Amino acid sequence: MTGTPNQVELANLIKLNVAEAFDRVDKVLQEAAARQPEGFRSEITDMIAIVEEKRAAVLTKSRAGEFIRDWQEPDGKVAKLIADDPRCQAIRARRKERHAAAPV
Repeated sequence: MTGTPNQVELANLIKLNVAEAFDRVDKVLQEAAARQPEGFRSEITDMIAIVEEKRAAVLTKSRAGEFIRDWQEPDGKVAKLIADDPRCQAIRARRKERHAAAPV
């Protein structure tokens, strides 16, 4: 990571919090996948893959100052990052369509 020694130190501390936030989102999705019948897990598995992709992109940022600015308060940012992904939005739209078409 590049930056002043103080920036790098702070960014590394923040990075731990961000990693924990990704872990929490991943855990929720893993638990949801475990509750689903085998044929319905693929969408959640796709969302888990999105989480892992986003985790890698965020945690490999190399500029300490940017990391501090963007991730100093990670609460809710990880979930928003995932929710804003077009693939995740498409999954949610398909689920909504299925539920709307399901007989009552």
